[in-house]
Amino acid sequence: MDKIRINGTRPLYGTVAVSGAKNAALPLIAATLLTPGTHTLHNVPDLRDTRTMLKLLETLGATWERSGTSVQINTTDLTGAEAPYDLVKTMRASVLVLGPLITRVGHARVSLPGGCAIGARPINFHLRGFEQLGVETILEGGYVEARVQGRLEGSTVYFDIPSVTGTENVLMAAVKATGQTIIKNAAKEPEVGNLIDMLTAMGAEIEGRDTDRLMVTGVDFLQPVEATIIPDRIEAGTYLIAVGAAGGELTITDCFPSQLPALLEKLRAAGMSIEDKANSFTASCPVDSAGNRCPLRGVNVTTMPYPGFPTDLQAQFMALMIQADGVSIIHETIFENRFMHVAELQRLGADITIDGASAVVRGISRDRICGAPVMATDLRASASLVVAGLAASGTTEISRIYHLERGYENMVEKLQGAGADIEKVKA
Repeated sequence: MDKIRINGTRPLYGTVAVSGAKNAALPLIAATLLTPGTHTLHNVPDLRDTRTMLKLLETLGATWERSGTSVQINTTDLTGAEAPYDLVKTMRASVLVLGPLITRVGHARVSLPGGCAIGARPINFHLRGFEQLGVETILEGGYVEARVQGRLEGSTVYFDIPSVTGTENVLMAAVKATGQTIIKNAAKEPEVGNLIDMLTAMGAEIEGRDTDRLMVTGVDFLQPVEATIIPDRIEAGTYLIAVGAAGGELTITDCFPSQLPALLEKLRAAGMSIEDKANSFTASCPVDSAGNRCPLRGVNVTTMPYPGFPTDLQAQFMALMIQADGVSIIHETIFENRFMHVAELQRLGADITIDGASAVVRGISRDRICGAPVMATDLRASASLVVAGLAASGTTEISRIYHLERGYENMVEKLQGAGADIEKVKA
């Protein structure tokens, strides 16, 4: 099993390009199941999760071919409607095939999803939404079985808590339902907007993009399309935070700064200088001739649904705050078990105390952050360990990096190009 080895305290300089967003690619890949034909998706990141989703489509009878960052998917002849456990056990987004399969063939059998152990993330939001549209659902033997007689029927679906995948799944189920479907308290994340753009290009009628109230008027036919995956705002945010941890000046391209308003506010409040343009950032945290990085201040953060501070950047931001002056309080409101990285950061010397859904981070001087062997527990935790390793003196070795490879394309190579002493090694 591979590891990542980092020799820290080297500032970052140069340019890093952001890849397509994993969290946008997965629902768009699933959406190709809605109608027969050949779909073309551009800017598709080559990740463990995207490869798993494409393999899942293969088991359903689709074929696909990658050329660079573009993927052609032919969903003309579906031969099955089951997503087996052995394939989807590592990826929660596998549940996104439920909506398209119900819409296309009237039934689906999908294993309860796996993925990062950061909380329950129940799919009851999805199932209740389907049931409002006339779908019968059964949970049995670790599988969700869903079936509908005839077409789905438009209805009103209300989410108690905004759910990104729940919103996406119900959207895909509703596009061919009779009448109108109204989704209230819908997720407003940019990835949802990316899916709405694709569905609209396919012929769907959806109003309310970027709001928490979506109205879907069912149509009789959809057509295959070309669509482009938006840049990964979480990857962009991770590199912004990495500049603060390591010091230096880095330009991050092929991204949309407007999609990270809360992060930019917090990083500037912490003392970083960030210049944002339409499609790029330049972030700086100067390092003097003695190797001292610009001082950072402790900043409080509360994770919230978009456009609030992303839960997917909480771990990375905490890795930055361990070397900031003063005390930071990080409050997690999205997932109940998303502090598993704390124990690993403590191995590097971090002073962090957990108090329920909050983490109290007392900043220490940079020379007290020392490299050590650490273990990734989930996707974003693994990124936080990379951030911390860039700041730590000595060598940090990160194991279980398959978590990182689920969501970051070529992170090691990108950081190497920016001057980091980082490599992937065989364990």
